Amino acid sequence: MSTAPAARHDRPIFVLGCPRSGTTLLRLMLHSHPRVAIPAETRFVLPAYTARCDFGDLRESKNRRALAEWITGDRSTKVQALGMDAAELVEEIVDGPPTLGSALGIVFRAYARSHGKERWGDKRPSYSQHVGTLLRMFPDAQFVHLVRDGRDCVASLLEMPWFDGDVHHAVSAWRETIDRGRRLAERLGPDTYYELQYERLVADATDELTRLCGFLGEDFDPAMTHPEGLAKQTVPSRKKWHGRTHEAVTTNRVGSWAERLDPWEISLAEAAFGERLAEYGYEPSGLPKPPAAQLARFTRTAAHRRMAQSKAALRERWKHHHEPNPVECLLTAEHSATAAG
Repeated sequence: MSTAPAARHDRPIFVLGCPRSGTTLLRLMLHSHPRVAIPAETRFVLPAYTARCDFGDLRESKNRRALAEWITGDRSTKVQALGMDAAELVEEIVDGPPTLGSALGIVFRAYARSHGKERWGDKRPSYSQHVGTLLRMFPDAQFVHLVRDGRDCVASLLEMPWFDGDVHHAVSAWRETIDRGRRLAERLGPDTYYELQYERLVADATDELTRLCGFLGEDFDPAMTHPEGLAKQTVPSRKKWHGRTHEAVTTNRVGSWAERLDPWEISLAEAAFGERLAEYGYEPSGLPKPPAAQLARFTRTAAHRRMAQSKAALRERWKHHHEPNPVECLLTAEHSATAAG
């Protein structure tokens, strides 16, 4: 099975979703495509955007150099793990267009080039909160939202060593991501935003990935259905929470929430999710409603999270009015050809 795109293009691809929804698996599947390169999670796109005012006017080469040296040299960015020559990358950014989006795009373009690929993308679950930011830098980007049964996401989040929230925060995270997805679908339209479900992806990877490739304007490649080989090469064994990516794609974990969550946690999640579960075809457990005290605690947690997000949005609006340069990526096919040469 294959799609037949009308024309090749190089629109950036951003993969997002609730944490523990399978975005790492999807990232590996996409990276297995002969034209698409999506690295393991980095930590420089959003921090660079947040700090954009600190780097000054990027029309000055010394400021572009400072930005480039931070991107390539600061351990927090994880760019060093991508295996590229930092000095060459710095010079490429300095010689590139004087915008933040261009500098970030150069990094991903160089990563794709190092893998012999023409198109790049990036994956972070939290990108669902920052689509507006990404569109400011990459107006032609495409967004792929992977949805998974919220109860499985909650169960998995609570088992993660890096998750410092409780069940109320885990439930809030899934509900917020789903609601953002609804708004994005309406705002961006079917050429820019695409949603698929984890359960269908692992049950029939060929069919789901063929549809996804149709959205991306790419030919489906069978290698995408066997990401485990790539995972063994690129996903560190120390990240035990990604251990199953080393195995063949399976449906074994679908619905495992029934054994991994306590009954009251299931009831709480289902009450908080409301009709969202049914809209994606997820069957309810049939358990009674949770205690009023638990629902009240969840409501407080959700309200606190909304308040924090509103404050962050206000800070961002202030920065928007004080940024020294436009942030839109100005890389063109000509720039790419020159860099490749």
